[in-house]
Amino acid sequence: MVKPQLTAALFIVLFAISPAYGDFDSLQLVLTWPASFCHMNDCVRIAPKNFTIHGLWPDKEGTVLQNCKPKPNYSNFKEKMFNDLDKHWIQLKYDEDYGEKEQPLWFYQYLKHGSCCQKMYNQNTYFSLALRLKDKFDVLRTLQTHKIFPGSSYTFKEIFDAVKTATQMDPDLKCTKGAPELYEIGICFTPKADALIPCRQSNTCARTGKIFFR
Repeated sequence: MVKPQLTAALFIVLFAISPAYGDFDSLQLVLTWPASFCHMNDCVRIAPKNFTIHGLWPDKEGTVLQNCKPKPNYSNFKEKMFNDLDKHWIQLKYDEDYGEKEQPLWFYQYLKHGSCCQKMYNQNTYFSLALRLKDKFDVLRTLQTHKIFPGSSYTFKEIFDAVKTATQMDPDLKCTKGAPELYEIGICFTPKADALIPCRQSNTCARTGKIFFR
């Protein structure tokens, strides 16, 4: 029989090592370039010709928080909110009917990342915030303004500096493994998302040579 004192001590230890919800110091909006995503994955939906949301990730002292406790419940989105997410946070790997019924991408992202900021953002405010933050930036147009177009290769500095003209703070460029290809762009905010901050660099893109923008 387990002694009550031991049980209490074990609970305290487990609670201490589990990520605490609401305990984060930044948010990263991660935008995916669909052409690169679908080159690496089996996409069922037609890839949009613009950046889409991958996720909104809470970060604590340089570590992306994941799967925090307590595990939140997820309720399927319907009507306008579903349509907005389906446009800007498209579930490329799933057909429309399955995506609407099961909402696997959003469910996964909310449990993995949204759980770690649930004290500040419930499900609706979490997804609404991601949509609102994405709407602040037209990354593709920014790149095109700086003569960076899909189908060609550019240096890390060219892409980084172009995005920074819109964010005013360091973005995080993310590249595929192997042949360097632009995969995602991270834009970082304070926990309340009321100000931009420099992103911690994931260092997945080579600083020398060219990066392909598919």
